[in-house]
Amino acid sequence: MVSSFCFRNGAGNERELTGAWGLSKLSGMEVHFTPELEAKLSRIAAQQGCNAESVVHEAVERLLGHDEWFIREVEHGLKQIERGEVLTHEEVGVRMEKLLAEKRQRT
Repeated sequence: MVSSFCFRNGAGNERELTGAWGLSKLSGMEVHFTPELEAKLSRIAAQQGCNAESVVHEAVERLLGHDEWFIREVEHGLKQIERGEVLTHEEVGVRMEKLLAEKRQRT
């Protein structure tokens, strides 16, 4: 668990990030981990043959990429609802039964 998440500007001032700040660029950042998470991070970095910073960077990129994808998909779904492109509960049930029947036939 991240115990604190902050950034330090060029003047060395530190601020905790507690929400969407709308910052275009953070000049420096510190992330504090529990000892357990830090050990896990070190272990994974060693297994991958890289440093912990690279593992954190990749993990953050994956997380943010997933969040961006998820938000796009939700927005797409909301637009479908606005256009009336929805299924009734019964229609979903029929589709699910059909998919399950097809899967049973393949096995």
